[in-house]
Order: sequence, then structure tokens, then C-alpha cells
Amino acid sequence: MPQTTDPELSFHDAPSEFVSLEEKIYRTIELLKSAREAKAVAERDLARVREELEAREEEIDQMKAQMVTIKREREEVKARIEKMLQQMDALIAAAE
Repeated sequence: MPQTTDPELSFHDAPSEFVSLEEKIYRTIELLKSAREAKAVAERDLARVREELEAREEEIDQMKAQMVTIKREREEVKARIEKMLQQMDALIAAAE
């Protein structure tokens, strides 16, 4: 024989349990919103940092190219000065 219960007796604590559950759901929703906002902020920050990194890498590449050019020019100047010094030594030697 099925047991029958009075609906009022079985749900006498139900309103407070539902309120508690409802509060937990709302807190969970707020936590989820906060987490989504934090994720969006983190993704924006990551995109900004990646852009900055790409810009820095371009600057580094440009600086490397400049460094190569400067070193090449330095070697050319050094060779020209050595050649002039040799010519001066030859003139001095011929004058003596």
C-alpha cells in the first residue's frame, strides 16, 4: 500500500531550501559573469601584449639590419684609413 503524506508536512522546510538554492544560483551566475569579464580582460591584455611583442620584434630586426650596415661601413672606413696610412708611410719613406 502506497504511503501517502500530507503535502504541507513534506514541504514545510521547502521555502527556505528554495530560497537558499536560489541564492546559490544567483551567486553562481555572478561568479560566472565575473569569470567571463576577467577572461575578456585577459584576452584583451594578451592581444595588446602580442601586438607589442610583434612591434618589438620588428624594432629588433631593424636594429640588427642597422648594426650590420654600421659594421660594414666601419670596416670600409677602417680599410680606407689603413690605405691612407700606407700611402703616407710610402711618401715619408720616399722623402727620406
